[in-house]
Amino acid sequence: MSHITKDGTLGLASKDKFVNDLLCGIHLCAAAEAMVLGVGAGLDPRVLFDIISNAAGNSWAFENKVPHMLDADYTPTSSTLDILLKDFGLIMEEAKALRFPLPLGSMAHQQFLLGKSSLFCFAGGAADVVVSGDDIWEKTMSISVAAPKVKNNNTTLEELHTPQQRIVQAAEKPKKVAFIGLGAMGFGMASWLLKEKFTVRGFDVYPPSLERFVKAGGESSSSPHEAVQGAQVVVLMVTNQDQAQSVLYGPDGAVPVLSKGAAVVLCSTVSPDYVRQLETQLAGEGQDFVLVDAPVSGGVVKAANGSLTIMAAGSDEAFHRAGAVLSAMSEKLYIIQGGAGAGSTVKMVNQLLAGVHIASAAEGMAFGARLGLNTRSLYDAILDTAGTSWMFQNRVPHMLDDDYTPHSALDIFVKDLGIIASEAKRLKIPVPIAASALQQFVQGSAAGFGRQDDAGVVKVYEKMTGVVVAALKSSEATVVVNDSSNESKDKKLPILDKDTTLQALPQEWPVDTVDEVLEIERSGHAKVLVVLDDDPTGTQTVYGVTVLTEWSINTLKKEFESSPSCFFILTNSRALGTDEAVVLTKEICKNVAEAAGNVGYTIVLRGDSTLRGHFPQEVDAAASVIGETDAWLICPFFLQGGRYTINDVHYVADGNNLVPAGQTEFAQDAVFGYQASNLREWVEEKTQGRWVATNVHSVSIETLRKGGPSVVCQQLCSLPSGCVCVVNAASNRDIEVFAAGMIQAETKGKRFLCRTAAAFVSARIGLRQKAPLTPEDLGIDTQPSGHNGGLIVVGSYVPKTTKQVTELRAQSRDIVECITVSASAIATGSAKERETEIIQAARLADLFLAAGKDTLVMTSRQLLTGNSAKENLNIGSKISSALVEIVTRIKTRPRYLLAKGGITSSDLATKAMGAQRAEVAGQALPGVPLWLLGPGSRHPGIPYIVFPGNVGGAEALAQVVKTWSRPARLSTKQILMRAEEGGYAVGAFNVYNLEGAMAVVAAAEAENSPAILQIHPGALNHGGYPLVSCCIAAAKHAKVPVTVHLDHGSEETAVIDSLELGFDSVMVDGSHLAFEDNVAFTKKVADIAHAKGMTVEAELGRLSGTEDGLSVEEYEAQFTDLNQASKFLEETKVDALAVCIGNVHGKYPASGPKLDLKLLKELHGVAMQHNALLVLHGASGIDVELIKACIELGVRKFNVNTEVRAAYMKALKAPKKDLVDTMEFAKIAMQEVIIDKISMFGSSGKA
Repeated sequence: MSHITKDGTLGLASKDKFVNDLLCGIHLCAAAEAMVLGVGAGLDPRVLFDIISNAAGNSWAFENKVPHMLDADYTPTSSTLDILLKDFGLIMEEAKALRFPLPLGSMAHQQFLLGKSSLFCFAGGAADVVVSGDDIWEKTMSISVAAPKVKNNNTTLEELHTPQQRIVQAAEKPKKVAFIGLGAMGFGMASWLLKEKFTVRGFDVYPPSLERFVKAGGESSSSPHEAVQGAQVVVLMVTNQDQAQSVLYGPDGAVPVLSKGAAVVLCSTVSPDYVRQLETQLAGEGQDFVLVDAPVSGGVVKAANGSLTIMAAGSDEAFHRAGAVLSAMSEKLYIIQGGAGAGSTVKMVNQLLAGVHIASAAEGMAFGARLGLNTRSLYDAILDTAGTSWMFQNRVPHMLDDDYTPHSALDIFVKDLGIIASEAKRLKIPVPIAASALQQFVQGSAAGFGRQDDAGVVKVYEKMTGVVVAALKSSEATVVVNDSSNESKDKKLPILDKDTTLQALPQEWPVDTVDEVLEIERSGHAKVLVVLDDDPTGTQTVYGVTVLTEWSINTLKKEFESSPSCFFILTNSRALGTDEAVVLTKEICKNVAEAAGNVGYTIVLRGDSTLRGHFPQEVDAAASVIGETDAWLICPFFLQGGRYTINDVHYVADGNNLVPAGQTEFAQDAVFGYQASNLREWVEEKTQGRWVATNVHSVSIETLRKGGPSVVCQQLCSLPSGCVCVVNAASNRDIEVFAAGMIQAETKGKRFLCRTAAAFVSARIGLRQKAPLTPEDLGIDTQPSGHNGGLIVVGSYVPKTTKQVTELRAQSRDIVECITVSASAIATGSAKERETEIIQAARLADLFLAAGKDTLVMTSRQLLTGNSAKENLNIGSKISSALVEIVTRIKTRPRYLLAKGGITSSDLATKAMGAQRAEVAGQALPGVPLWLLGPGSRHPGIPYIVFPGNVGGAEALAQVVKTWSRPARLSTKQILMRAEEGGYAVGAFNVYNLEGAMAVVAAAEAENSPAILQIHPGALNHGGYPLVSCCIAAAKHAKVPVTVHLDHGSEETAVIDSLELGFDSVMVDGSHLAFEDNVAFTKKVADIAHAKGMTVEAELGRLSGTEDGLSVEEYEAQFTDLNQASKFLEETKVDALAVCIGNVHGKYPASGPKLDLKLLKELHGVAMQHNALLVLHGASGIDVELIKACIELGVRKFNVNTEVRAAYMKALKAPKKDLVDTMEFAKIAMQEVIIDKISMFGSSGKA
């Protein structure tokens, strides 16, 4: 059959064949790889083949080609290596043309090429393709899969292992079985044992699983310790070997109370080496414990009906004690020779095949979608062909239905294929196909799909290539968007165009309803809104509101006595387990009820706008305290976060798309995940049918926009008592209309219990939106800590946060230092590793903050997940507690504190900062609350930015940090312009060494004054770049504006070269030249300096005197010519002009300076015409009154050298014990002179 049609494209049949050949080739290589691994691990290849043929690792290729390997029969068939190589070559070319990655296919292709190479040439390639897998291993590693037949072809495994089969059949039924691990598989297995009339006591870390088990007829227990008491057989069906070890030997572990002679049946997929170690460990207890290594295969359905395949290994005595349980749980019980560990080895081989088959199914179906095939038709076409496998038949329907309800989580194959990689490494057997599959699962886990069904590995290909594998069944109809009935249930809702959808809605209610709410508030008839916030981000829309982090009755009484319209109580319950959240909610509600007295109040349980949190448990808890209400109101609308509720469906905006919430990453939350996007169905789902969707009421957008508050009030008043009502909203006006109607209903005596997002709260208390706050609004720059860096702490792991952090680092490399804390070290590492990570992070942060650098403390971005909701919360808690410890140990008060993520922000506020109350000052960005921490906290009044993990676009975090960062250093011109505006002058002090730079900065900081560090060419020739670097570093880290200036650059080459050294400004000194030459020289340098953003000063006229070895005789001195000054400024465009009006370098004569103040005044007028500032050199020796007169006449910069040098030289002559003491003494001496000059220049307090 030709692959190409007349128009040069692939035909449909050829496209189907491409996918089929791809799958078959991968499966064939995997079969060879699996068989070699099994044989290398010591398994009988024929036994292994018989088991896998009846397990989930089976495929057409395995079942039809492995017998050739076993028989060493490579007689050519229709599938020769040459043909497969040709077909794979076409597949690879097509994939390359389509820019579509085929990692497993490429690896299989390489294996076939290896088989075809000169080292393994087979009669011109005519040998059967199976030789390319098996014979490679035989030739390279001396491992052969070939095995002689036993007896005859009809021999069964039962016949091979008759003695142990008889032991199992004769085994007595134990009186009591303990079953630990009631997950998807474990629950089915344990429930089946109940149906088989076994007495079973179960344990699981997830309470709902225990509740289900009790309803099924089982007994529950609170720990493994309690579960195993009195049991003769203990079955472990936990996720991994760490859990198995913890169940047996951890806190509340089983081993100390196991009955003597108990049999432990380990059904989990673990490494064979661990099984052998465990058997030795149990034997060492001296209690006659026995272990059965009994991994299972077959999936959830077979677990629930007792038809699993079990691969068991152990001693005869172990089978005698546990045989009845093993038989009951299995349809096929294979007893593997080789002792404990052999069963897990078989399971390992099965999992290699199963994992590869799932990953290859994903690759094949995604490739089919890229080829333009209907994926459902493709699936049907492959079912009965060479490309099929057990996993293809079982998992692809999940992909087609876009249903990733976790029957077997993707992370399980990260674990299982990881075990295979480790065991293969130990055996020194390469497993390239399995390794490639492992990487696909790891990539899926890293993308956040780890807790979804393992079929979700197809999302790796979907995300990478943009294809969609899911396809509607032919019988399905498209869901009507505006249908608010329950017909959308169990159907995938479409993604909507946001602009089109919002424009199609009715016009908003025309009247501003905020005044109506405020009027009721002012009348005293409104109830106080008490908001229980499950994380700190709920204050996203309010301001002027108190947040309490403790809820004693006395504290609450004081709050009610202040007559607030609203206050928040930070519960942080989203970080707690359900039981803890319920207890906490009840405690707070009881205290509120007692503290309120006769004050009317409404409880609002503020939750996540993407529907995550303890619903309905927290609402039930509140209702149990405050009594029955007229309705529960569900309102997750939140405009700033892009959350809309339209026709009862809740949407999350993604660009200009409205994505049904149940189809977003938030719905896949490991703790609070859900499926329904329709809020009515969501209520039914979360309440497990207590409220069915058809009985849930709703306030429609049509009611809000056409009926207004009065109609909303009527609807709320007519609701049946105790019902649930969802609120639609697509704009802030919608929620304001609803709030006005609700408050009217409350004045009529109606009582509501609310589960809402943040937008509802501000609407209900009548707050209008206001602009985000800035540092200037709070006067941060004038506070001592305003000179420090800001501290940014990131704990949130949602993808949006990761994107925002990436963007922050990309945009803010110059202003933000990043400290990455290893998540694994602080969450799962040893105590020493955790402590080391914390200490190092805190020390670095202190250094950066004190240096004025914004500091980002973030956890490494790999998402760590446990094996249950409880474990996930525990990991999050450990990470958050480590961040708290880091912040607690940071001594420097930051300019501001920003926390990213709900748990992180709560823990930093309450634990690291010790805040018991705070004021919500406003928002740093729409949807990003900004608090001022209250008295008693570690840093009272510090701006605390609570940045939710799921708010804002990719640049939002960078935008906030840039706004709140310490302002960039002022330029020299900006410093002088401020002096011009303020009517003072700034001192420019010549420095020659470290002590000089330190003295200037210390004096400026002491006086809160700007200053200029000035380097003369003589000093530059001596100190070079190290001196310049020293001054730049001093200026950069100063807490006041300080710049670095090159003084008297008079030699063209030298001054141009110096412009590359990092100076902020330069003085071009051509005063020794003729006027025209001075203009030309100054203009040339000024043009270059201005292009680099530098401030330029020049000199016109010439001062007499001596400075740094350069002397100008008195007869050479020239006053600045007024007419020349105008022309000079016009042509050179310099920023500042140093003038000569009788001032000199060095010492003045005994009669004192004689300055021409009239000329100075006229020069100031000329300078102003050209936007230039005046500079006066030679300020040493000028008295205070004359300095003040010069300032009044326009001098904005005074150069000071002689007096500071004199103080330094004098200090050096004073004997000191050590050089360091001499240096310090000299610095202090200079500092005193500089402080005196700063005061004289009037710049004190002007920083």
